[in-house]
Amino acid sequence: MTRTMAYNKRDHYYHKAKEDNYAARSIYKLEEIDQKYRIIKPGMKVLDLGAAPGSWSQFLSQRVGENGRVLGVDLIRIELTLPNALFIHADLRDLNLEEIFKEHGFMPPFDGVFSDMAPKTTGIRITDQARSMELCELALNVADRFLKPGGNFVCKFFHSDEFTDLKKQMEARYGRVEVLRPKSTRKESKEIFLIGISRKIVKPPLV
Repeated sequence: MTRTMAYNKRDHYYHKAKEDNYAARSIYKLEEIDQKYRIIKPGMKVLDLGAAPGSWSQFLSQRVGENGRVLGVDLIRIELTLPNALFIHADLRDLNLEEIFKEHGFMPPFDGVFSDMAPKTTGIRITDQARSMELCELALNVADRFLKPGGNFVCKFFHSDEFTDLKKQMEARYGRVEVLRPKSTRKESKEIFLIGISRKIVKPPLV
């Protein structure tokens, strides 16, 4: 019996990424986000969470230019060499993350935090959605720690009933929150991207 793929991995964007020498088709999602909201600028220092296989870092590297810097973080080894980027293996839940950054010559705060993290899918929709929410909250927590006021934040989210809660969390932190489903997203995918523009200066609570 012949097995049919649920989708064609080698679609238009797959081939386009190969032709453009990008590590993955996901680059075009970040490209569309930046074209629409202009959140990446030359000279920025940015953090790429869940960076493997490296296509977002490739795009970020080009956009921030020779005066900018990119730090990619993942538990998977990234086989890329970029003139203004560094890749490290680190667990984002590590409380010593700031020290790890400093050891590699990156002093927070960052101008932008970008997360394309996604859970390993189980095929159980509610489980995958819950894990996606956990990763978004993890990325949001990293941004809380290391993103400067006025900085921008992007995270990928598997759409679920928790969308409203996540959006509210971001609205409390950012001057403007946008939601986008990029054109290069596969039709069967439930992923969307939330974009936090201009981080607010959050006043500490009164004691």
